[in-house]
Amino acid sequence: MRAVFRRLCFRLGVLRGVDWLMILSVFVLLLLGLAAIYSVDLSRGVDLLNVKKQLVAIAVGLAIALFLASSNYALLRNDAFVLYLAGILLLVGVLLFGTSVRGSRGWFVFDAASFQPVEFMKFALIVALSSYFSRRARPYFALRELAESLGLAMIPICLTLLQPDFGSAFVLLALWISMAFFAGMRTRFFLVFFGALTGAFSIGWRFFFEAYQRARILTFLNPAFDPLGQGYNVSQAIIAIGAGGWLGRGLGFGSQSQLKFLPESHTDFIFAVIAEELGFFGVLLLLGAFALLFVRLLVHAKKARDGFTAFLVVGAASALCIQLAVNIGMNLGMFPVTGIGLPLVSYGGSSLIFFLALLAVVQSVITRSRGTGGA
Repeated sequence: MRAVFRRLCFRLGVLRGVDWLMILSVFVLLLLGLAAIYSVDLSRGVDLLNVKKQLVAIAVGLAIALFLASSNYALLRNDAFVLYLAGILLLVGVLLFGTSVRGSRGWFVFDAASFQPVEFMKFALIVALSSYFSRRARPYFALRELAESLGLAMIPICLTLLQPDFGSAFVLLALWISMAFFAGMRTRFFLVFFGALTGAFSIGWRFFFEAYQRARILTFLNPAFDPLGQGYNVSQAIIAIGAGGWLGRGLGFGSQSQLKFLPESHTDFIFAVIAEELGFFGVLLLLGAFALLFVRLLVHAKKARDGFTAFLVVGAASALCIQLAVNIGMNLGMFPVTGIGLPLVSYGGSSLIFFLALLAVVQSVITRSRGTGGA
């Protein structure tokens, strides 16, 4: 009885420490995503298969999130290398045994379920960089720390590029840049790195990029370059966004998504579906939920009691902000189409579970910073 009473007290303590504003923002985003996926499924007549799969992913993600939120996040620091190594092995394994989806060998497919290892790698890289920076960061970032932390990031980046998945590789790189800046990387080091990156891009353009990848970049620079090919998706997304008006055409009544003019409407271009069917009000609700979530993450980053905690929360905020900016930029023709979904909204179990797990770790940070959690 005493053990049961202790567990009950612990659970109640966790509930008192919950950031309910953060929970509310996540709930709104999940609800908007389900509504948009439901609308797309209606047009396809697939017996709401994607909605059912997304609900299963949400259930799995919430179960993992509850476990992580009630655990001691500080233990991740000791397991950082194990998580990082597991992520690397998964990326190597998917190159050898994975299934190609839309030209990228980045998935393990098991009958009706699938798993994208790079999503786990994002989580593992945030934990690994948080552990490294909390031990080695200085008031001014030295060249040694720059090289070592970049080395940690470049291994999964290169493995991801081999799939090839340029969108996820960019997210991993942007995660390192944002966390390195937070650690104190000097501007001149960044300029040198940017110059090297530009040179590498030039070499990749000439010798490594596939024709469709070059076409995506050219379409990004000039949307009229291939309006019936690579530029088609972006053109249809912009039309859908502009057609939404103030209140939208109504859920299930968007012409672009319902008449299948908008490809990948439940994943890459779900923002355009929301904009067309729910209008400016829906977009405002979506961006408001993201803004609330991002602000709460920044508040908790400022309250962090140690370096590892601060880097974890900053890593979570960076991952959210990077994928949000890239996805909406794709829909507006401001970024190349890279296959990056809208966090917590787009269809896709691997990404959804990754973000729920990441936010659960932040909730564990909040609980323990308020003194309500156990060891």
